[in-house]
Amino acid sequence: MEIFEYAPAPESRAIVSIRPSYDLFIDGEFVEAKSDERIVTVNPADEEPLAEVAAAGDADVERAFAAARRAYERVWSALPGAERGKYLFRIARIIQERARELAVLESLDNGKPIKETRDVDLPLVAAHFFYYAGWADKLAHAGTAGTRPLGVAAQVIPWNFPLLMLAWKVAPALATGNTVVLKPAETTPLTALAFAEICQEAGLPPGVVNIVTGAGDTGRAVVAHPEADKIAFTGSTEVGRQIARAVAGTDKRLTLELGGKGANIVYDDAAIDQAVEGIVTGIFFNQGHVCCAGSRLLVQESIAEELLERLRARISLLRLGDPLDKNTDIGAINSAAQLARIRELTLAGESEGATGWSPACPLPERGYWFPPTVFTGVTQAHRIAREEIFGPVLSVLTFRTPDEAVAKANNTPYGLSAGVWTEKGSLMLWTASRLRAGVVWSNTFNVFDPASPFGGYKESGYGREGGRHGLEAYLG
Repeated sequence: MEIFEYAPAPESRAIVSIRPSYDLFIDGEFVEAKSDERIVTVNPADEEPLAEVAAAGDADVERAFAAARRAYERVWSALPGAERGKYLFRIARIIQERARELAVLESLDNGKPIKETRDVDLPLVAAHFFYYAGWADKLAHAGTAGTRPLGVAAQVIPWNFPLLMLAWKVAPALATGNTVVLKPAETTPLTALAFAEICQEAGLPPGVVNIVTGAGDTGRAVVAHPEADKIAFTGSTEVGRQIARAVAGTDKRLTLELGGKGANIVYDDAAIDQAVEGIVTGIFFNQGHVCCAGSRLLVQESIAEELLERLRARISLLRLGDPLDKNTDIGAINSAAQLARIRELTLAGESEGATGWSPACPLPERGYWFPPTVFTGVTQAHRIAREEIFGPVLSVLTFRTPDEAVAKANNTPYGLSAGVWTEKGSLMLWTASRLRAGVVWSNTFNVFDPASPFGGYKESGYGREGGRHGLEAYLG
C-alpha cells in the first residue's frame, strides 16, 4: 500500500505585525513603565525572540488600579447593562474580524498548533464575549445572590490558553459592571496586548480594562493590591495556595481554577475507536498543557490490551512539528522550564518501574519539544499518577469493576475533570454521580461552551467560570 506524505501547509506570518517592544496598557493608552525591567518573549518552536515587553513594578500596578477605580466609579458601573453589552458585542465582532491574525499570534507566542488556535481558541474567545454581552442587561434574571458589581477585579491568567483565559475572566467582569486589572503570563503576553488594541478599537472607556505585563512579582503586586475587590486566578495549585493565604481575613472575593489530574474511564462496552479519539484529544490537545487534561487513563482490564494496541497505532499517526503548519497535531512545549518539568516526571516514572512508550518521532533541533508518551504498568503510588505533568504524557491504569474505577479516579488531591466512556446510560450516570470532579464528559472530552460552568473541587480550586455561575463571581 502506498503511503502519501503530507505536504507542508504553513500559515503565513505576514498577517501578524509584532512590535519590537510593548509598553503597559493603562487608562486606555499604552504607557511607558516606571520600572526599567523588560521581559523577552520567545517563539517556543525555534527559541527566537518575538518581542520585548515591560515588567510592571509596584508603581505601575498602582497606576493601573487607580485608573480602574476611576473608570468604575465615574463611568462603567453607572452604565445601563444594555450599554455595557454593546461594548462587549463590539469586542466580540472585532475578535472575529481579527481571528486569523490572533490565531497566528497565539501559535507564535504559545507554541500550540494553528489548527487549535484557529478552530478552538478563537471561536471560543468570541463566543464568550457574545455570551456575556447578552447577559449584561439581564442580571436580575441570572438567579445570582446579588445584582451589583463588586468593583475592581484583579485577574491573573496562565500561558496555556492566553486569550481564551482572558475572555473567561474579562467578559463576565465587564458584563456585570466591574473594571479590570489583568496580568497575562510572562511567556505569552502578546495576545493580551493585542486585546488592548481591540479595546481601543471598540471605544471602550479608558480604565475599564488595564493590562500590566510582568512575571511573578507583578502578579503578586496585582493580587495583593488593596483596591482589588475581586481576585480571579488560573494557574498552578502552589500559587493558588499563596493567593488564598494572602486573601484570608480580607473581604476580597476569590475564585481559583488550579491544577488537575483528570481520569478518563473506559468501560468494556465502550466504542473503542471513539474512545481512542477521546483519549488522544484528552491528553495531547495543546501538548497536554490543559488543567483538565485526561492524563490518567483508567481502562477496564478485559479490553486494555486491545485498546492500547489501537491507541498506539493512532498516536503513531500524530504529526509533531511547526505550530504554524495546518497539518501539525502536536506543537512545541511552551517554555524551557516546562519542558524540564515534563522530563523530570517522565524520568521519575521510568525509575519507579513504569514502562514508557513513544512513537518514532523525530524532534526539531531547535525549540522546546517532547514526543507524545504513554506509560503502562502504572500504579496509584507512582508520581506520574499523582502529580500534574502538564505535558503530552499519559499514565495508564486498569480496573475490574465500576466501584474500583470510581475509587481510583477519586484517589487524587485534584478534582477538576473526568471522562466516562460507555454505551450504557445508567452506568454513565452512576459513575458521573460518584466522581468528585467539577466537569464530567460523557463519551467525549475537552468540549467547552460559554453557557456551561467550569471549575473544580479540592486542590483544583473553587468557584466557577462560564455560564450563569460565572456571573455570580462578579456580583455582590
